[in-house]
Amino acid sequence: GVGKTTLIQKVTQALKSSGIPIDGFYTEEVREGGRRTGFDVVTLSGKRGPLSRVSSDSSTSRREYRVGQYVVDLVSFEQLVLPMLRNVNHGSDAEKKICVIDEIGKMELFSQAFIQAVHQTLAGSGTVVLGTIPVPKGKPLDPVEEIRSRKDVKVFNVS
Repeated sequence: GVGKTTLIQKVTQALKSSGIPIDGFYTEEVREGGRRTGFDVVTLSGKRGPLSRVSSDSSTSRREYRVGQYVVDLVSFEQLVLPMLRNVNHGSDAEKKICVIDEIGKMELFSQAFIQAVHQTLAGSGTVVLGTIPVPKGKPLDPVEEIRSRKDVKVFNVS
């Protein structure tokens, strides 16, 4: 709630209008009647799908991925994000491009395929990643801490 996504959106617009090749996704709050009911994934190409929604019941009959009151829609998330990341990773290295990943957080990290795709993107020489990660609180998220401690990563704290 400090403005990470807003900052990402503004930077993305500035880069796009400068003609810099950019792809990726951001997460956006979904609100109904003034209260947050979930989050959507929005790709820079304009596709949108649910990332999570408030759960109406507390039973976990089928395999559910939960963060607090939210149930994560892993299938929807992976269908939107994985093809885009694969596309970024298989582009030509001659074309330097920027990949927006907002965010690499608890909900997104339920996807092992996403974690692998992020690692591949970070390893790709032709890609600069503009991403957001959460401030560590409670038990650290190992994939986030790996990213934070990389020598080629510059972390800016948004407040």
